[in-house]
Amino acid sequence: MKKVKYYYDTENLAYRKIKPKKGQKLGVIALFLLASALFGFLCFVILINTPFFETPKDRLQAREIENMKINYAILNKKMDQVDEVLENVAERDNNLYRVYFNSSPIPEEQRKAGFGGVNRYKALEGYNNSELVVSTTKRVDIISKELVIQSKSLDEILKLAKEKEKLLTAIPAIQPVKNEQLKQMASGYGYRSDPFTKIRKFHAGMDFSAKTGTPIYATGDGVVERADNTASGYGNHIVIRHGFGYETLYGHLSKYKVKAGQRVKRGDIIGYVGSTGRSEAPHLHYEVHKNGEVVNPLNYYYGNISAAEFAAISKLANQENQSLD
Repeated sequence: MKKVKYYYDTENLAYRKIKPKKGQKLGVIALFLLASALFGFLCFVILINTPFFETPKDRLQAREIENMKINYAILNKKMDQVDEVLENVAERDNNLYRVYFNSSPIPEEQRKAGFGGVNRYKALEGYNNSELVVSTTKRVDIISKELVIQSKSLDEILKLAKEKEKLLTAIPAIQPVKNEQLKQMASGYGYRSDPFTKIRKFHAGMDFSAKTGTPIYATGDGVVERADNTASGYGNHIVIRHGFGYETLYGHLSKYKVKAGQRVKRGDIIGYVGSTGRSEAPHLHYEVHKNGEVVNPLNYYYGNISAAEFAAISKLANQENQSLD
């Protein structure tokens, strides 16, 4: 039942009903609606900004963000380890491998260079964890670049190693006649007395005195350039082209075991001792040429003789005796 309000009329000395105006009722209703709307808006703002009112989706996103941070921390630790390994490899590359193969080291600024030009990470900016994501992505890019540089460097080192291996097998590094089959090392490199004219003249190789038919060995890997007797004074002779500027000549052979164009390896038998051409007795005349210039073969006998044997041969080779050709 609606409550009725009265007031006392002093003039008529009686109680009369209070009749509310229509506009006043509308104002009260409007004020109530406005107050309700403000209260609802305040409750909404408090709800979305207060952590005590997290939705399940909010909690899921928060866990994902925390997991992401943990994963990025683990990734950065792994990159620290990769950085350390790369530094060790780079140090060996510059100070060991490249030194051995006489190659210039890769500058540190080239290994650690960043990426200039446009901003590669613009799409990652503007988020709550952008700094973490951008810094980690930069590290990944730099490490990737270092790996590419190091990979190319190791490819180059491998190529140099293969060339070095070829060089080491090509150098005429052994005696062409074995010590146990020698009568003597008859004459060395340098000025000697000519056996026919007795005049002192330059002897361009070394003479190894041995019986006719004694095997002669290729002193390094190479290709037989000639096996004939067309060169004056050498009789039956062989020339091997080893590469890297090296050639060897084997003169006064009794017979050949190779022919022109044939590939040989160090230690292969290529012919036999004889006394053909301008020769006084059975022996092998042996020469070494480097870049077109004749050099002392004595400097290359390190592949199959001991230090004592080398000293003995060196003593004999340096005596100014008579050559055999």
